Amino acid sequence: MREPQSVTIEREQMTVAAVEQRYYLVREGDKLALITRLFEVDGITSALIFVRTRAASGEIANSLSTRGFPAEALNGDLSQEARERTLNRFRAGQVKVLVATDVAARGLDIDDISHVFNYHLPDDVEVYVHRIGRTGRAGKSGIAVSLLTPYEQRRLRDIEHFTHRKMVQFPIPTIEDVEKRREAQLLEKLTNGLAHGNAKRELMLVNQLVAEGHDPLELAAVAIKLMRGEEKQGALAAIGEVRERDMRADRPQPGRGAAPAKYAGRKFADKRVDARGQDKTSHERGMVRLSISKGKLHGIRPNEVVSTIAFYAEIPGNTIGKIHIHDKHTFVDVPEQYVAKVLSKASTFRIHKQPVTVEKA
Repeated sequence: MREPQSVTIEREQMTVAAVEQRYYLVREGDKLALITRLFEVDGITSALIFVRTRAASGEIANSLSTRGFPAEALNGDLSQEARERTLNRFRAGQVKVLVATDVAARGLDIDDISHVFNYHLPDDVEVYVHRIGRTGRAGKSGIAVSLLTPYEQRRLRDIEHFTHRKMVQFPIPTIEDVEKRREAQLLEKLTNGLAHGNAKRELMLVNQLVAEGHDPLELAAVAIKLMRGEEKQGALAAIGEVRERDMRADRPQPGRGAAPAKYAGRKFADKRVDARGQDKTSHERGMVRLSISKGKLHGIRPNEVVSTIAFYAEIPGNTIGKIHIHDKHTFVDVPEQYVAKVLSKASTFRIHKQPVTVEKA
């Protein structure tokens, strides 16, 4: 028998008492850059990020993955089987981040979520309690982080009144903070390496270079620089300072929701077709053009094409090339080495909960 909603809220409010609630003031367009910095500085082990729309869940999950934080979307487009696969990967630690809509997260029961992020605040304070109640379980501590535009700051009072807890504003980590964290992690790796030894061959090479007249300190510095280069840590995007005059700029326009996060790192080709409706743009080198049986008339968007192929075929979203959306079909370029894998999973592809056909163009 399902428990009454009032009992559920009361139970979750007790859980909320064990959750540290933070918020950051940030402009809408800088939220992804901020959350990337937080993942680096705070050492987040597992996180659940709540967004407003299905489109945003796919966009943000792909953007985080391209930045080195394994993430997957959890939204209403997933079948029950695909949802379970996603949750199993998260439980196994193969995926550290789930980007979810409220509807898709209903009934989600995972105990080891260290952080819950409100990328977009919900419209209902009870939904806020449901969200952050997913961390701080089983006697463990948890952290709830809300990313607020200045316009949303006025809603803090309602949340604090309902939860009987104050939300504490935290300063946005600076680029210097992230660099220090990266350097601390590097030093930890080096210290552990020194403690374990097992570098006899490398020591022979160092002795050889020293015998040739090279300075040992310079050798160490060059080795560390090469090591940092191999880690391929992403460049940090700037985050604008929030001022009161930003409130009007961040206010949603009448009839519009909050602007979805941009799909970072991808450039989609403009649609250019000839009289027969075929693309004029030539294929990219090393890419194979595939055809999807949905198009503009079905409401297909580029980010949905990327997230669908990346999720179902289990390939990196950032490797997908040009996308051309026509009225009834869509062309997409996929790296040659992934084509067989994409086609082998083609029968499972779904967009807007509807099956789609994927084949070579």
